[in-house]
Amino acid sequence: MTDTSEITDYWDAAAEAFDDEPDHGLRAPRTRAAWDRLLRGWAPTPPSDVLDIGCGTGSLSELLAAAGHRVTGVDLAPQMIERARSKLASAGLPGHFFVGDAAAPATGDEQFDLVVSRHLVWTLPDPKAALREWVARLRPGGTLLLIEGRWREAGQSGEPYVAGAEALPWNGGVHSDDLAAAVEPLVAALRVEPLSDNADLWGRAVDDLRYALIAHV
Repeated sequence: MTDTSEITDYWDAAAEAFDDEPDHGLRAPRTRAAWDRLLRGWAPTPPSDVLDIGCGTGSLSELLAAAGHRVTGVDLAPQMIERARSKLASAGLPGHFFVGDAAAPATGDEQFDLVVSRHLVWTLPDPKAALREWVARLRPGGTLLLIEGRWREAGQSGEPYVAGAEALPWNGGVHSDDLAAAVEPLVAALRVEPLSDNADLWGRAVDDLRYALIAHV
């Protein structure tokens, strides 16, 4: 079992250099444009209400806000949230960010037109319960967007990123078939779009499994 404080400490420590990764910071024009193009195609017509779960430093939130959406972001790590707030403020964009549990975001009765999460489900002790929570926050006709993959986060050593992470159900990522099987009973329709072959998204060529699952309730 992973310890929440260890997870928070890990991502807080990672926040300072998080945007150095091309697909995290979206600093390169080609990478930023590639994500912007896909998000505009996946998201509902703006303006819509968006919940960015596990928002990190807010790079996707920034793109969605720039496209005219009303964005709320949640992340477990306070340092990630501080950077997300700063990023949108520096861009002159509105956005609401708060520290909280991504598996069950404290959004009360508020509902959203789009719930988006990127590279998060592998960190969750009960990802299927989290998926139910996320779908419950969607308005009828809303969209669940999960950008996921199957990789080894800890790098070449294969060591878990925090103690106990090796026991997580989807540690190292999740295959698209398994994620689709978990989401399908919760939604009206879904599709999977492969992303591995689009090097612009990642700032380099990748050889692991990366994809987007787009579902509608």
